[in-house]
Amino acid sequence: MLMNPVKQNIDLGIVVSDPTECLHFYRDILGLEKTEEITMGLGTLHRLQYCNSDVKLLVPKKAKQSGPEGLQAQEGIRYFTMVISNIKEVVTKLTEENVPFEIPLTEIRPGTTIAMVRDPAGNVLEFVERS
Repeated sequence: MLMNPVKQNIDLGIVVSDPTECLHFYRDILGLEKTEEITMGLGTLHRLQYCNSDVKLLVPKKAKQSGPEGLQAQEGIRYFTMVISNIKEVVTKLTEENVPFEIPLTEIRPGTTIAMVRDPAGNVLEFVERS
């Protein structure tokens, strides 16, 4: 490997225009812990912790236009995955919060169940439970 990693995971940066809705989704609904808020040249960064990874919500100083939403709307990074052990509980909470599903709770093969939702900024998250 060319790089010498110092962290055993990859962090995710998401550019958002509405930090209130996105913080509600990631912190209040999904339960990620907000660990830091930094004001910098680009805007404001809200750092949330998911296990050993960081989900970073960047609110830019200059408003950006959002692109197409949805899993198959365009090329590029279209979703990220969280492997969990309580998918039915998470899906129930997301349903109660009226979070839009890209793919409802589905057993995609024996022992593997997924659900995919869109966050307030239109990004797709996949939840996976393997037995």
